[in-house]
Amino acid sequence: MTDPTPEPAPQAPPSAVSLPLSPARQPTPQPQAFTQPQYTENFYEAVGGHPTFVQLVDVFYAGVADDPLMRPMYPEEDLGPAKERLLLFLEQYWGGPKTYGEQRGHPRLRMRHMPFIVTPAARDAWLRHMRAAVDSLNLSPLHEGTLWDYLERAAHSMVNSA
Repeated sequence: MTDPTPEPAPQAPPSAVSLPLSPARQPTPQPQAFTQPQYTENFYEAVGGHPTFVQLVDVFYAGVADDPLMRPMYPEEDLGPAKERLLLFLEQYWGGPKTYGEQRGHPRLRMRHMPFIVTPAARDAWLRHMRAAVDSLNLSPLHEGTLWDYLERAAHSMVNSA
């Protein structure tokens, strides 16, 4: 028995090597590898940042200024310092500047509100003014619901008297 000699592989003629491929035989571009999009926008940025929170606080305190139940809880004649504190707190809480913590430390909301008698009626008045403020923002339903859920829970947790 003799081993058969393998036949050489067929070769393309030299003239065929330099010809371009027909359009039907062009290599298809490979899709880019999928990468997860990077979402860096937080709630603060998503709702409009500083101007949105300024409006929220301004509308809220416009209601508080004329409320016979709420106004006495603010010892300053000018509501400006209270507005500034609330603005800084809300901005930090929702992902904005950390100025509140740098100036005042940990929020400790319940401790800071203990000097005031916060009844269910006061909570409801606070929520009424905050509801008007939130409504003035015209947020998307998702953002409005997220913000309102937090504000409502915070208000309920501040009640310290019947």
